[in-house]
Parts: sequence; structure tokens; C-alpha cells
Amino acid sequence: MPASMTRRFLLAALAAGPLALTTASAAPAADPPDPRPTVRAVARTARVPQPPRIHIAGDSTAAQKYAATFPETGWGMALPWYVAPRTEVLNHAMNGRSSRSFVDEGRLDLILDDLRAGDLLLVQFGHNDQKSAPRVGTDPWTTYRSYLRRYLDGARQRGAVPVLLTPAERRRFDADGNAVATHGFYPDAMRALAADEGVALVDITAQTIARWQQLGPERSKLNFLRTADGVEDNTHFNAAGAGAVARMVARGLLATGVLAEHAVRRLDEDVPASSLTWPETTPASV
Repeated sequence: MPASMTRRFLLAALAAGPLALTTASAAPAADPPDPRPTVRAVARTARVPQPPRIHIAGDSTAAQKYAATFPETGWGMALPWYVAPRTEVLNHAMNGRSSRSFVDEGRLDLILDDLRAGDLLLVQFGHNDQKSAPRVGTDPWTTYRSYLRRYLDGARQRGAVPVLLTPAERRRFDADGNAVATHGFYPDAMRALAADEGVALVDITAQTIARWQQLGPERSKLNFLRTADGVEDNTHFNAAGAGAVARMVARGLLATGVLAEHAVRRLDEDVPASSLTWPETTPASV
């Protein structure tokens, strides 16, 4: 194009208006980040921790009793009175059982199958371990201790807390009115085992013999089974005796730190007989 025409073209374009310059379009700038953290509302379900359940493995002094044997009372029947309301007491104790026969009959296995972490397993045997009957009796320093270890090991393997309870003392006095110990070396063997294994021990033997001594030969009868037809039982309890032993158990669980203060209650009260029940029907397993 001649120079004169180029010049006229530029002058005409300028006269028409400013030049439109075309450039590559840029992406719009992103919004600046929000300095505030994002808070999401999350629905939460409040979990109320379950209190530990208390399982009892023992003999007739602890066991549930039934209408046919009223007013005989096991201390396990009275224990719920002294523990927090939501605490479930599962009384597996059975008449006539020893540490050995309870295991050999599979009763310990049933408890272990149901144990949850944090549960308590209270173990009290000794009365029937003294018997010479086959598959019942044990020797205090050998078989008695070895069977008790099965309760301890089974509970600890499941995260539960085992507690040994020496057997409740029978009511027996000598000619001078002194309460007499009747369980031989079994309480000593259990105390030694608790120390060896580092498990909690509640010494019911010592506490009950002290109580019978304090009450004396006559008043102590008010804690044991007496019936209108002449039954005089110095091993098994009535409601008052069972309540007294249950309170010893609850106080012992508190004193050893197995249960916290909020887990026990009414330790200065007697168990009212109206709070106890003697079912009409006896389970087939009894």
C-alpha cells in the first residue's frame, strides 16, 4: 500500500474513535479464602456408661433361696440393697458347691461366657471344700488354690475384676462363750492366694467371727436360720444375717477400691426383709 494511502487510512480510523485492542481473555480472579474455619454440626448420641455387673460364684451361704426354704436367705439376695440402683447383681451361687464342683459342672464357664470388661466376679467358697466327698472336697494349699486360680484367670482374661471373699463363718461357740473358727486353713489359703495374685480380698471370715463374738451365743442366733418346726441351722442365714454379710461385702468392695463411693449406698442401714424375694419356682439347675 502507498505511504499516502496508509496515512489516510490511519487518520480515518482515528477520526472514527479509539482503537479497540484485542488481548487474550484472563480467567476471573478466585474469591479470597475465608479465614474462618468451617464448622460442621455433627449429631452426637450421649453415651451413659454402663455400671459394672456383679457376678457371684459361691455356695449356699450366698445363693438365691426359694419359697420352699423360707426364711433361709443367701447374702447374695441382699447385696442389691447396698449397691447403686443400676448395678445388676447376677447370683450364680449354688447350694452344696465347692470351688471344684462349681468348675467341674461347667458353672464357671457359663459365667465367663457372659462376663464383660469391667464386670466384677465375686468368688466365695470354703464350706463344701472341707468335705471329703469325691469331686467336691479340695486341699486348702493345693487343689483349693489351683481351682480358685481358674476363676481369677478367667475373669482377668476377659477384662473383668475378680474379688476373693473368705467364707462366712459358722455360728459355733466353745464352753466359755468364745466364737470358734470352723474353716481350718481355707481362709488362710485364700488370703495367701490373693496376696500372690495381687487381687482384692474381702475377709468375710474375720468379720463374721468377730460379729458372732460381739453378739454372743444367744443374740447371734438372730442371724441364723430358725424355723417354727424346730430347725436350728448354724451355717445358713435368715434375712438379718444375710443382710449383715451383704453389708460386709459392699463395704469391703468400697474399702479395696473395687467399687467407688457412688457405686454403693445405704451402708449404715439394715436390709428390710420386704426388699427380699423368695420365688415360688426353683430352677431345674439348682
